[in-house]
Amino acid sequence: MARENPRWGYERITGELKNLGITVSPTTVRKTLRDHGLGPAGERGGLSWHEFLRAQAAGVLAVDFFTVETISLRRFNVLFFIELDSRRLHLAGCTANPNGTWIAQQARNLAWTLSERATPVRFLIRDRDSKFTRAFDETFNSQEIRIIRTPVRAPRANAYAERCVGTIRRECLDWILIRSRRHLEHVLGVYIDHYNAHRPHRSLKLRPPRPQRPALMLVAPTNNDAVKRRNRLGGLIHEYTRAA
Repeated sequence: MARENPRWGYERITGELKNLGITVSPTTVRKTLRDHGLGPAGERGGLSWHEFLRAQAAGVLAVDFFTVETISLRRFNVLFFIELDSRRLHLAGCTANPNGTWIAQQARNLAWTLSERATPVRFLIRDRDSKFTRAFDETFNSQEIRIIRTPVRAPRANAYAERCVGTIRRECLDWILIRSRRHLEHVLGVYIDHYNAHRPHRSLKLRPPRPQRPALMLVAPTNNDAVKRRNRLGGLIHEYTRAA
């Protein structure tokens, strides 16, 4: 009862049990709940961050930066957004100088496309990086999107974006020497296209965020069946499809 009704206190649970013909004291209820790791109603009543994200995922965006160094040791900042429900990635841009004006412009560029979504965006999760200026927040507030800032030194609060950065590095950037900003934008553009349109995701039942073609059905192989491989980024990424 306590798990299914997190706002019920000890007295309420005692009363419900009495209606079922079970007589116990509130003290016994409190001890039983404590033994099972359940606290008072005030501690059980709040929606956890994980539960909030799962419940609101269709209307939540997350944003973050990561850095990439070129072979000449020049550092670029990459700004990206990720849709929590579909896992679709949006590359906002790359720059060596992520000032407030540049970031606000990237925010406007994305905000103009949000009206095309079937499900409106209601929340944007970001960390407390000083690069996110007031103009950045106001761009989304004007679209009735609420900004949620993560706690200080709590990267797990923006876990979807953090995990995405790790995936990009492991599958792509850790294997390529970046020459320039233009080269970085090309590499990330190709990888994100692969990520959104082809790469299977466990959270999506092994489907890509936005498949470009219908899923293949498993059928008995015949002599005419053939699989075609598409090499991307010089063969770093392989994509497989049925040959026409």
